[in-house]
Amino acid sequence: MFVTHLESALDGTRFEPGQVLTVHQGRPLWVRYDLAKVAASVRPEDFQAREPSLWRYRELLPLPGDAEPVTLGEGMTPLLPCPRLGRELGFVGFRSGESRGLLIKDESQLPTGSFKSRGMATAVSMARHFGLKRLAIPTAGNAGGALAAYGARAGMEVFVFMPDDTPAINQMEAHLAGARVFLVNGLITDCGRIVREGAEAMGWFDMSTLKEPYRLEGKKTMGLELAEQLGWRLPDVILYPTGGGTGLIGMWKAFAELRELGWLKTSKMPRLVSCQSDGCAPIVRAFENGERFAQPFPNAHTIASGLRVPAAVGDFMMLDAIRQSGGCAIAGREEKIFDWMRRVASAEGIGICPETAVCFDCLEKLRSQGVVKPGDEVVVFNTGAAQKYPEIVPLNLPRINKDVPVDYNRLGT
Repeated sequence: MFVTHLESALDGTRFEPGQVLTVHQGRPLWVRYDLAKVAASVRPEDFQAREPSLWRYRELLPLPGDAEPVTLGEGMTPLLPCPRLGRELGFVGFRSGESRGLLIKDESQLPTGSFKSRGMATAVSMARHFGLKRLAIPTAGNAGGALAAYGARAGMEVFVFMPDDTPAINQMEAHLAGARVFLVNGLITDCGRIVREGAEAMGWFDMSTLKEPYRLEGKKTMGLELAEQLGWRLPDVILYPTGGGTGLIGMWKAFAELRELGWLKTSKMPRLVSCQSDGCAPIVRAFENGERFAQPFPNAHTIASGLRVPAAVGDFMMLDAIRQSGGCAIAGREEKIFDWMRRVASAEGIGICPETAVCFDCLEKLRSQGVVKPGDEVVVFNTGAAQKYPEIVPLNLPRINKDVPVDYNRLGT
């Protein structure tokens, strides 16, 4: 085992590993590793011989080597060049065999249809390792479905609390996986309060975003994979849809660990762009105001349910990472979400979730402002599958009457 200790992200207080831990002074913990020992045990080229899954990075994950992970076969997700969409947005890559330009890392191909598979595979594996039996989570949708699935895989009891307007497919997947699912007439913050206040009475462990240290480590593998897929270098810019922010924070942690290990071929780090909807943008507001801690966003609303997080426990960790990277936080237009979902899928065949659609609206704005340059290599993370959000796609499809002759000339107009 390469974990040396856990550390408060707020004040650096150290905690010994091998025990059940949550937060310190209400704020998250980092998992720290003996990176010198990791470097002596594995080299970047060794990963090529391993199974293409997040568990290939076992030395940089918290689960002890003799413990069996809880897995649904979560493999590496593809990094897909987007030349047509890139040209539309003014990028100059993909010429003369170049790999630079616009790329999408498609997390929708994970077992539960979103990047939440990574965090829950790791967190549930650790929960089982510690002997926990009952887990609970507040969720905007995908995290609840993922916990239900991995909890079922591990034979654990799972309680899921979600806003009553959470996408129906998220409700269904958690219910089908055997979780006890409850709809709440409020936001994810209201669900979080219910989980927190019920912990003593119900004896469950709170699996909220960054309320336990190990979902972050699973999300970190997005950054490790990206570096490996790019030949152990990093892109110029990463756009990431930000709700609770675990993925953004985890990737920045991964990049820091890779740099300390000496595995990166260049010292250049990517600029991180936190993308939120203008209907719920607490991180954007805090970034623009020069604040380290975000104020709760009033009247939060967005059809991108994963971004409807008016207050995040890891707000300062996100803002620290964004500023350290030289990046920014920016809000996309709520009314353009469906347009971008269709535009990306029409151009490249990649079905993106509404959260990622916000990223493309932000990217267009950054290109027009000159913040992102034509020659930049830009990676946009698609954090979930488009088909998990049927409610937000307006359909008025033409019909054909099988009993009358078809006017084929009109089909193409």
